[in-house]
Amino acid sequence: MIPRYSRPDMAAIWEPANRFRIWFQIEAHACDALADLGVIPKDAAAAVWDKGDKPYTPERIARIDAIEAETKHDVIAFLTELAEQVGDEARFVHQGMTSSDVLDTCLAVQMTQAADILLADLDRLLAALERRAREHKDTVCMGRSHGIHAEPVTIGLKFARFYAEFARNRARLAAARADVATCAISGAVGTFANIDPAVEEHVAAKLGLSPEPVSTQVIPRDRHAAFFAVLGVVASSVENLAVEIRHLQRTEVREAEEYFSPGQKGSSAMPHKRNPILTENLTGLARIVRAAVVPALENVALWHERDISHSSVERMIGPDATITLDFALNRLVGVVDKLLVYPDAAEENLNRLGGLVFSQRVLLALTQAGVSREDAYRIVQRNAMRVWQEKADFLSLLLADADVTSALDADTVRAMFDLTYHTKNVDRIFARVFGE
Repeated sequence: MIPRYSRPDMAAIWEPANRFRIWFQIEAHACDALADLGVIPKDAAAAVWDKGDKPYTPERIARIDAIEAETKHDVIAFLTELAEQVGDEARFVHQGMTSSDVLDTCLAVQMTQAADILLADLDRLLAALERRAREHKDTVCMGRSHGIHAEPVTIGLKFARFYAEFARNRARLAAARADVATCAISGAVGTFANIDPAVEEHVAAKLGLSPEPVSTQVIPRDRHAAFFAVLGVVASSVENLAVEIRHLQRTEVREAEEYFSPGQKGSSAMPHKRNPILTENLTGLARIVRAAVVPALENVALWHERDISHSSVERMIGPDATITLDFALNRLVGVVDKLLVYPDAAEENLNRLGGLVFSQRVLLALTQAGVSREDAYRIVQRNAMRVWQEKADFLSLLLADADVTSALDADTVRAMFDLTYHTKNVDRIFARVFGE
């Protein structure tokens, strides 16, 4: 991913220095287990740690790259460079192992490292959403369906809804992290013919992973597919919230707005512009994350015990999807934290259609007074359409309609226009969302 949309900690997970460091740990821990089993000398295992446990500097990485240019095999290039560091004892490294043991176990470590950062990102986002939800719990605004005024809600409920969505996403990601945290040190075609399963168990424990029950030389890619699918769902939730903010910022609505910092410019041509650039950016970034989902699903089907059709895909989607989502979540935290909310504009929009938002209450009151639902709907809609067409006052029209007043007295009709009726259960909803 390009630096513009990368944060250092997540990007570092996918850098060669971290990858080679993990490869070394896999090989060195495997040597310890092999030494405990008496397969290799204990002093050889110690030498691997003593002589090979050095930072993967640009010089070491360049040397590995140079070897790979000749061998055309990344793991062999790594092992050759490690042998240059360790010396004669290096002949005991990689005993009974195959390249996928190193590559797949490393990818599992990298994905769990990435998941931990993303989980922390989600925690920050959840905290921001909860804070804004409580702040605007009672800030009434217009609820919309199909983009059209429906009935009143509160801005706090909007935030609470997204809090609940991202809380579900956090649980999904935690489960996906556990699903990919598996280790395979099973050798060619996964039979453990040349390496004891105890080695896999030892390496898994050291790296915070679980042994893969059956690896067929590669870890099954349904695990990875589920992981990237969850990243895609999280990205879609990012877009869901971003689109809501973009709509609320439209000039005709302007109930909320991205923070516009001093000195910021909105347009090269129009000095008055204040555009929702951050949430538009988030909408675009979500597309990049979701683009990894289908290739991850297609990686599940491999030939027999293994092929490497998945390899090139994962080298790209692993960094791109996690780095992009990490950046997007952190940008979204900033948007939510600094979002400008305009209660006066929300109230103005509530009153824009002359009380039409109370039409359902009038409909229900008429049915409860003995009017058939079909007739009640016709009476209320007849008056509602006049509000749309004539910009009339809905309450006045209803009080002047004999079909209404023959069923309901004037005080009852007026009581239908009580705004607090629509917010009376906000506390109960908040208790469901936040556990109070």
